[in-house]
Amino acid sequence: MKNIRNFCIIAHIDHGKSTLADRLLEYTNTITDRDMMDQVLDDMDLEREKGITIKSHAIQINYRFENQDYIFNLIDTPGHVDFSYEVSKALASCEGALLLVDASQGIQAQTISNLYLALDCDLEIIPVINKIDMDAAKVPEVTDQIVELIGCKPTDIILASGRTGIGINDILSAIIHRIPAPKGDPTLPLQALIFDSVFNSFRGIIIYFRIMNGTLSKNDQIQFVSTEKNYFAEEVGILKLKMQPKEKVNAGDVGYIITGIKNAKEVKVGDTITLAKNPGKAIDGFEEVKPMVFAGIFPVVTDDFEELRECMEKLQLNDSSLTFELETSQALGFGFRCGFLGLLHLEIIQERLEREYNQTVITTVPNVSFRATTTKQELIIVDNPIKMPDPVKINSIEEPFIRAQIITLPEFIGNIMKLCLAKRGNLLNQSYLTQTRVELIFEMPLTEIVFDFYDKLKSSTKGYASFDYTPCGYREADIVKMDILLNNEKVDALSSLIHRSKTHEFGRRLCEKLKELLPKQQFQIAIQAAVGAKVVARENISALRKDVTAKCYGGDVSRKRKLLEKQKEGKKRMKQIGNIEIPQSAFLAVLKLD
Repeated sequence: MKNIRNFCIIAHIDHGKSTLADRLLEYTNTITDRDMMDQVLDDMDLEREKGITIKSHAIQINYRFENQDYIFNLIDTPGHVDFSYEVSKALASCEGALLLVDASQGIQAQTISNLYLALDCDLEIIPVINKIDMDAAKVPEVTDQIVELIGCKPTDIILASGRTGIGINDILSAIIHRIPAPKGDPTLPLQALIFDSVFNSFRGIIIYFRIMNGTLSKNDQIQFVSTEKNYFAEEVGILKLKMQPKEKVNAGDVGYIITGIKNAKEVKVGDTITLAKNPGKAIDGFEEVKPMVFAGIFPVVTDDFEELRECMEKLQLNDSSLTFELETSQALGFGFRCGFLGLLHLEIIQERLEREYNQTVITTVPNVSFRATTTKQELIIVDNPIKMPDPVKINSIEEPFIRAQIITLPEFIGNIMKLCLAKRGNLLNQSYLTQTRVELIFEMPLTEIVFDFYDKLKSSTKGYASFDYTPCGYREADIVKMDILLNNEKVDALSSLIHRSKTHEFGRRLCEKLKELLPKQQFQIAIQAAVGAKVVARENISALRKDVTAKCYGGDVSRKRKLLEKQKEGKKRMKQIGNIEIPQSAFLAVLKLD
């Protein structure tokens, strides 16, 4: 066990984690030249297209150093703020972390938050400055930033380039000398922490774990501590590029187990695996994830509901931060109310449903979770506009607030202030990390950043701003429910919870957008945005009209008027019985109002 090293790579998005992982695998001959490609651990098409890591991937590396054989378990982690849960899972199963900083970008928001996560788990940190071969690399400045942040010596920082392979041998040597070997006793009762799982349609659920104590052998009878259910270990092994079966896996190792479980609900990420005949105690794993953004997901064809349910359960295995429950809507039928970590997470889940499971879905307006206190002092969690109590029965409403950390160049401070104050933000602190890098801390309502905050931040700072946030409790706010009515009929899927001061502007923009997107009918359609009984915005879509007076060549005007009155009566009747079909683009338009 003294020759095992478990470590992960943490960094801000786009600082080169996956490229560095490629070089480590290449230099240790873990992957043959034939299997080698860019971002080799990112096995989803989506990850390659967007150039981001969505899931953390584990792989075992064998490395010979000074006539000794070492085993490295490397876990590559995502960098985007929406996937910090994946990072916490990876950190729980490691003893050390490579902290990667881009030589041209310097320290950014996610670098700091991932570092704090690692320090909370008591990990050994190895700072690495990546991309030193670039023309824009500012190595001395970035070195000073890291020294100030971590308090290490400048000589502890490794200079590297994931693209060209500079410094890879130094990194491998530092992993051996600076990261401690895993502590654990192979003779104690088995304790294995589940940190991930995937669904395979032939083998059932494949569980990834890290053994803290004990040994797991093939054909052992195992038990999950939380459910107390027993299973047989049909296959155990280690994770190379592909799974590699073994007779047994020991303490300190990262591996996988297949038991033939088909039901997704029986496997919980963060649970402990132990032996049925000699059970061990549960391990304190990583913290439970709390969804920040809620949206409804509905099948386009109502008959596909059961199929969508199966797909959601399989997807939840791959992504344990996704939560969902049943929901019904008058406009869309049966579907699910899903909880996501952020808007990118919502977009990724929607894409994965379409690509991996061939499910075409409609997503409703995303909103956050509010807390309403009724006049009878009951607390109601409102994560769906439909659950909003009658305004007469509400005593107070609280909305979630976040502590936003923005790191940028000094020349963009004005733009960021303007943006954040318009989003009801409150500046808490402003500090210069270096002469060219400033950190702004705001308190803001989560509702305001759910829609388009990240895009606006990027465009107002020419891309030179990094953003990270942590929840900081609930505050009282004047939140109202805004309904959209089409010919006085409420469309519940377009309802949203919004601050009263924003209702006029948001309602007007939404009505204008719907006017563009809804197809014309044979009768006039009135689109209204209303708060309670008060209409705050309105647009009309005029009817498609046939020229009924075309056959009148001259003659008395009363003949034309009679025909027009007859047509008007017909349109009125049609309006009473007419149905308005809402295209899917209308639901998506609400997300992209700008």
